[in-house]
Amino acid sequence: MNKKIAILRGINVGGKRKIRMSDLKSLCEKLGWKDVETYIQSGNLIFTSDNQNSDLEETLELAIKEKYGFDVPVIVRNSKEFQTSIDNNPFFNKNAEINQLHLTFLKEKPLQEKEMEILTQSYEPDKFKIVGKDIFILCVGKYHRSKLNNNFFERKLNTGATTRNWKTVLKLSELSKK
Repeated sequence: MNKKIAILRGINVGGKRKIRMSDLKSLCEKLGWKDVETYIQSGNLIFTSDNQNSDLEETLELAIKEKYGFDVPVIVRNSKEFQTSIDNNPFFNKNAEINQLHLTFLKEKPLQEKEMEILTQSYEPDKFKIVGKDIFILCVGKYHRSKLNNNFFERKLNTGATTRNWKTVLKLSELSKK
């Protein structure tokens, strides 16, 4: 069985789209996922499964819609893909301020022309780099004030996105190695 990490977009934020983590864990176990763990209230799951990431995403999205009546985008990566994302971060070095680092996970790799369009603009003082299905963000100020948010990337790249701060990314990777 392969370790997987599921990242849900926009649950338990501002009192909207509430899902208790214990209920989410139970739902995933009913779907046949093994060794299910949750991490913080923002919708992070670690589990084992041999199913394809895209099948797991679709299955959980449908199960949440059926049970709760609202749409929740889900992005799944295996632990190896997660570690590769960590290794690829161009802003993560000994001089980086960890609180400034964020990783936006994309549902699909963006079309090259969409990627090129977004790179023609400056979003200073914040910076980002797209690598495959990841967007690495160096956010000088507060993330919630940055233009480089999920809605921005979804609109510009025409794909689903959800972001986690770097501390959460590192913790999810650590938990997936247990």
